[in-house]
Amino acid sequence: MSQSLVIVESPAKAKTIEKFLGKGYKVLASYGHVRALPSKQGSVDVAQDFEPKYAVLPESKKQIEAIKKELKGAEALLLATDPDREGEAISWHLLAALGLDRKKAALPVKRVVFHEITRDAILHAVAHPRDISQELVDAQQARSILDYLVGFNLSPFLWKKIFFGLSAGRVQSVALRLICEREKEIAAFQTREYWSIAAQLQTGKGQAFSASLVEAGGKKLDKFDIPDQAAADNLVQVLNQGTYRVEKVTKSERKRTPAPPFTTSTLQQEAARKLGFSAKKTMATAQRLYEGVDIGEGTVGLITYMRTDSVVLSNQALQETRSLITSLYGPQFALEKPRFFKNKAKNAQEAHEAIRPTYVAKTPAELKKFLPPDQFRLYDLIWKRTVACQMAEALLDQTAVDIAAAPGYRLRATGTVVRFPGFMQLYIEGIDDEKEEKEGLLPPLAEWESLKLLELLPEQHFTQPPPRYTEATLVKTLEEYGIGRPSTYASTLNTLLERKYARLEQKRFFPEDIGMVVSDLLVNHFAQYVDYNFTANLEEELDRVSRGEKQWKP
Repeated sequence: MSQSLVIVESPAKAKTIEKFLGKGYKVLASYGHVRALPSKQGSVDVAQDFEPKYAVLPESKKQIEAIKKELKGAEALLLATDPDREGEAISWHLLAALGLDRKKAALPVKRVVFHEITRDAILHAVAHPRDISQELVDAQQARSILDYLVGFNLSPFLWKKIFFGLSAGRVQSVALRLICEREKEIAAFQTREYWSIAAQLQTGKGQAFSASLVEAGGKKLDKFDIPDQAAADNLVQVLNQGTYRVEKVTKSERKRTPAPPFTTSTLQQEAARKLGFSAKKTMATAQRLYEGVDIGEGTVGLITYMRTDSVVLSNQALQETRSLITSLYGPQFALEKPRFFKNKAKNAQEAHEAIRPTYVAKTPAELKKFLPPDQFRLYDLIWKRTVACQMAEALLDQTAVDIAAAPGYRLRATGTVVRFPGFMQLYIEGIDDEKEEKEGLLPPLAEWESLKLLELLPEQHFTQPPPRYTEATLVKTLEEYGIGRPSTYASTLNTLLERKYARLEQKRFFPEDIGMVVSDLLVNHFAQYVDYNFTANLEEELDRVSRGEKQWKP
């Protein structure tokens, strides 16, 4: 009986998909890329119109032979590599490595694309195949050739100037530059002393709360207006003589909306903040959730494809999420109409979806017994973020109280009351470096009410230099500049550590001496290659190639 041969990238995925497709299909893995530009001189013939000279990777030869053998009796070849440029290029290279010409092949060759490994998605993809998109392949070729040319021109320069074996890559060099420039800012930073004064006050009913001095001598206080202890002591003397009463109470309502569902980059940032995962660990863990986990009813892909710049959710996912919210939290937490988000990324790619659970109804609690701890924690994060993005907004009551202490001296106390938690019941996005003031509750206060001063608390502060980058803040900065692709951030950051250009200490990037020297050399001699705009504009050009608006060779 002849079968259709399906090629995917990883063996874990192959098993899951073969089970969904059943008889008549054989699924094999390519184990990722099969051809690449050899890292030696002359792999790109610049004189011959930038002709790339690809070679089959040594570790792929055995796999190619196995695929060739299976092809002999096959009735069709379905290329089901990942649904992005990289995957498109792998399919194209695979055909070349197998010696097949799409137009003249003896058997039909089709490209099959799916964003989640579920029975419905796989069957739908196989029923709706397409041809390989040459535009996507060309964008990927342009990227590899550019990376090769940049790396091959810069690396020998570093060998000559510093020592052999150093490397410079297009995105890696810019990431290194960010780390080194931040280090220089920190070195040049001059700390400044400043003071603040808080007062512990008490109402007639004996309820205590805290307020901060915001006006002294009739003048609004700026950050550095109390420069030293002597100035603080003088103010404390004046305030000790004061009589305190409530001058004004202002109440306002604030609404908070949830964060959008995860893209590759926001998932890496949030997993770094909340779970302490490196970008590399996040991607490896997400890959396993995507490729499939045995949850008692066979192996199922638990999340959609984890390399995406999109914040879009499918209609089916929106409907499932809404009914889940209604059943778990009640109708007041669900939305009448779905909430849609706009892409922030400079050049969001393809018609992907955001990263979401494939079956929202499978709650983390249900899956806990089937998942190793890291996979459970990441699934829990993705599930909560997806559900929260379709929950009602939170309603907060904010109160600001102005308190007179003496003529021209005023303090302020603020408090927040959550009137309706909405999405905050489930999930609140993490923050990076800000020490967010936790605003407490204030006792009920009426205007002109007298207050008793319990104690004054002068406090010394020093300005802080800008913080060193964490993986989360570095990924965020690269993304804001539009540099690199979210799918490559993990390997880019890893390269910097492997090459000993930088090290991670307490989750912060510190440049090594060699990293500083390399970065300075590149900035001084190859300014355009490590220029933030050059690298970002290149991404935009590549996107235009992938949309067929531009030829890749010029």
